[in-house]
Amino acid sequence: MNRRIFLASASAAALVTALRAATPAGRAPRILLRSSWQVVNIGDIAHTPGVLALIEKYLPTAEVHLWASADLTEEVMAMEHRRFPQLQIVKGTIGAKGQASNPALADALAWTDFLLHGSGPSLVAAKDVAAFAKHVGKPYGVYGITHGSFLSAGDDRAVMDGARFIFFRDELSLQLARTQNIKSPLLDFAPDGAFACDLANDSAADAFLAAHDLAPGQFLCCIPRLRYTPYWLIRNTPKDEKRHAHNEAKKAADHAPLLAAINAVVRETKLKILLCPEDKTQMAVGKEMLYDQLPSDVKPRVVWRETFWLTDEALSTYRRSAGLFGHEMHSPIMCIGQGIPAIVCRWAEQTTKGDMWRTIGLGDWLFDLDQPEQAQRVPAAVLALAKDPAAAHAKAEKARAVVERYQRETMAVLARELT
Repeated sequence: MNRRIFLASASAAALVTALRAATPAGRAPRILLRSSWQVVNIGDIAHTPGVLALIEKYLPTAEVHLWASADLTEEVMAMEHRRFPQLQIVKGTIGAKGQASNPALADALAWTDFLLHGSGPSLVAAKDVAAFAKHVGKPYGVYGITHGSFLSAGDDRAVMDGARFIFFRDELSLQLARTQNIKSPLLDFAPDGAFACDLANDSAADAFLAAHDLAPGQFLCCIPRLRYTPYWLIRNTPKDEKRHAHNEAKKAADHAPLLAAINAVVRETKLKILLCPEDKTQMAVGKEMLYDQLPSDVKPRVVWRETFWLTDEALSTYRRSAGLFGHEMHSPIMCIGQGIPAIVCRWAEQTTKGDMWRTIGLGDWLFDLDQPEQAQRVPAAVLALAKDPAAAHAKAEKARAVVERYQRETMAVLARELT
């Protein structure tokens, strides 16, 4: 079954029926969500509350437990519980003999009807899903991943073959999976779960904006990054000298389009610029490659955020902005999910996930910085967004509607699996 067949057979009434049918007689359906990959990046955090919000919206009778990775912090858990106060969170692994590493995980495995692997850069928890399939024997599916990059594990084929469905977050991953003849009965596209993230910390956002003289609707957000995230700066891991050298060789050229866009916006409009991070390494990058490079007539209207933030404060800030541009993917995803304009600049090291912008109708807001002619067009695109906010917001809302249609349809597939 592919998307064309599904759409041809699924009327609005049939979708509603499928969603209502998700409640088995006697009790609510139970979903164990395997998600939460790391907490040093607000986008990776956003996957989890995004999928939880989709289940809440489209399968309101379902009960969900989160099977989180080991590094999920108390701070992030508290943020998630503010939005989902009833959410139960477990951690742990399934051993070679099928024994859960702790009683809470054992209870969750016995409790669930269905395991859902959440959005991510690959089948991140392939080993956990494989152990679940082997020792628990209940059905599972995959929602919104990229496939085939250097991040994909070499041993995930059997897990993908056994999935009830696999939704890929970019069409290039979907095409690759189809050429590989993966045996899952449904391979299709679904938007990254982070599109549905709706966390908020309005008080923190308002306080930051007030402290830095940023008025709602009167600033653009800009996110820098290096080709490879220098995790050795924020984790206890060895420095990757090869990746560091590659970052150093590329960083000036990679940030030149953003710098030119900032200068153009400040000089030709009344908007300000907020330099902000998606991961914990990017505050330093923003200062070195953007803020410290600004000419004297531009710098006074540019704010450099020097501290990291969590997803809720970031999203509240994005909602108050006129839009966002930069080198990251998930802050733009969260923006479009809220109808906020967002321009994405990318390169080969970031895998194929950026292709999702074409699928949702934002291909002309996607720039491949490995192509010099595309890099040269970035400043004009950002300036056009800044000068015509009404048109930019209309475009963002149109993309948001496309995303929501895919969300509704793919959640209906999950609903049918739970009947």
